[in-house]
Amino acid sequence: MIFTWVNTTDESISTKRFLNQQGISHRMYAELKGISGAILVNGKQRAEVPTNAKVQVNFPAETGDPEVTVDTTPIQVILENDNWLVVNKAAGVSSVPGPSDRQTTLVNKIKGHWQKAGSQDLVPHIITRLDRDTSGAVLVAHNRLANSLANQLQENHQIQKQYLAVVSGTGLSDHEVIDLPLAKSPTGYDQLVTSDGKKAVTEYWKLAEFNGNTVLKVQLHTGRTHQIRAHFRHLGHPLIGDELYHGPLDQGLTRQALHALTLQFMDPFTNQIQKITADLPADLTNYFERNHLSVSDLLIRFIDSQKE
Repeated sequence: MIFTWVNTTDESISTKRFLNQQGISHRMYAELKGISGAILVNGKQRAEVPTNAKVQVNFPAETGDPEVTVDTTPIQVILENDNWLVVNKAAGVSSVPGPSDRQTTLVNKIKGHWQKAGSQDLVPHIITRLDRDTSGAVLVAHNRLANSLANQLQENHQIQKQYLAVVSGTGLSDHEVIDLPLAKSPTGYDQLVTSDGKKAVTEYWKLAEFNGNTVLKVQLHTGRTHQIRAHFRHLGHPLIGDELYHGPLDQGLTRQALHALTLQFMDPFTNQIQKITADLPADLTNYFERNHLSVSDLLIRFIDSQKE
């Protein structure tokens, strides 16, 4: 893939520094510099970028790891262009290959989707990973530069993720910020609140209470493993259907009631805000209907709480 920029400043700048400013890391620059013709300044290989000079970078195609198999099962695409893919991930699908699944993960499915479309870049860079049994919006970078820029957005907390969750119990505050460090349990796969853990910040807004449960809008300010699940278990309000964190398993859900509903970020390629909404899956929609809750009303409350 080819990207082009122009030095619009009033002075020359080193090619390395200029490309760093465009989001190309030092490591990526070193890799590209070793490829003949990958970096051209006004059509030539140069160490400096004069004023008004055009810089062209030709990224080699990412053909993919042959060990990552192709899964042609269709995915639910919300947004797709040359740089980004946003998928509404189904519950029960792992984000990336691992010991329990190396053939049917989201990465395998996206590779199949791109291969079918004839794309030369076949390495899905998962930016906003979700647990296997959490559904919703997942942001994927389609090329090396998008991945580098997205990682910078992540580091600067400029990707906003908000979830719809159902937790057991009532009596939670209308709005609260949970700032409790998390660390992996020494005896299991779960995460525990502990003073020597990594900083973890979760914000929530109460949307509704029903039948002894609470519907929440939850926003992550950090991205720790199982962060939402662990924080609410610690508060004594585990998610409905969350077996690992001892949530109630008798309400007709076979996975945790957690859906990444919205995703928002400033697209560094267009300088426009991308606002993504991932439709609720059937299992959660049916769950709310069985409990006489209007999904449309919940979504209105979800949106209105952002205005507070």
